[in-house]
Amino acid sequence: MRKIVIAILATLTLSACGFEIVDTGYRGIETRLGAVQGEPLPEGLHFYNPFTSSITEYSVRQEKWEETTSIFTRDTQNVSVKFAVVYYADPAHVHTLFRDVGRLDALTDKIIKPVVLGSIKDAIGEVIADELVMKRELVTKSALKEVVENLEKKNVIVTDLQFVNLDFDNAYEQAVEQKVVAIQNAQKAKNETVRIQEEAFQTVKTAQAEAESMRIKSQALAQNKGLVQFELAKKWDGVLPVYMFGNSVPLIDLKSMTK
Repeated sequence: MRKIVIAILATLTLSACGFEIVDTGYRGIETRLGAVQGEPLPEGLHFYNPFTSSITEYSVRQEKWEETTSIFTRDTQNVSVKFAVVYYADPAHVHTLFRDVGRLDALTDKIIKPVVLGSIKDAIGEVIADELVMKRELVTKSALKEVVENLEKKNVIVTDLQFVNLDFDNAYEQAVEQKVVAIQNAQKAKNETVRIQEEAFQTVKTAQAEAESMRIKSQALAQNKGLVQFELAKKWDGVLPVYMFGNSVPLIDLKSMTK
C-alpha cells in the first residue's frame, strides 16, 4: 500500500512539473503570471511550473534585414539607397528585449528600422552627391559606426551594414555622364596640345641645330678656301667633262688644295 501511495505522489509531482528544451541559437525567457523572471536561460533542458509559468524561446542568431529608402544628399540630390544590415539580439539581454519590445518579429519594426534609417540619412546628408559616389565606402563606415553605437544601447549587436545599390535621379545621372565625357575630352585636348607643343619644340631645335651647323661650315669655308675644293672633291664622280673651251679652268684645282 505504501508503494502505491509513493507512486501516486510521484506521478502527481511529475504531472505538475513542466519542462522546456531551449534549442541551440536561442535563449529561454521564463515568465511567471505574465512577468519576466530572472536572466535568460541558456541552451538545454529547463523545468518550470506549468500552472503559473512558461518558457519562451528567443533567437540570438544573426538576422539580415534589407530595405530601400529615398534620401537627399547635402546638395539636395535624391538618391534611392538599397542597404542590408546584419544584426542579432544581445544574448545577455534578450529578456529585456522581450519585456520592452515583444517577440523577435517586432524587433525590426520597433528598434532596427528607425535607428538604421536615421543613421543612413545622417551619413548621406553630410555629403554632396559627387562625394557619395566617390566616397561610398567612407560614408558606409560612418553610417555603420552610428548604427552600432545606437543599437548597442538598445541591446542589439550590429555586425555589418552595406549599401547594396545607389540609384540617382535620371537627370543627375545624365549630368554626371556629361561631366565625365567633358573631363575625358578636356584631357584628350590637353594631351593633343602637349603633343603639338612637343613637336614644335623639336622642330625648332632641329632648325637651330641645322642653322648652327651651316654657320660653322660657312665660317670654315670662308677661312679655308681649300676646304671648298675638298668638299667638291668628295662629291665628284671622277668623270672629266668631254668639252672644255678657251681658257676654262678645271672644276677642281689640285694646286689650291695643296696650299
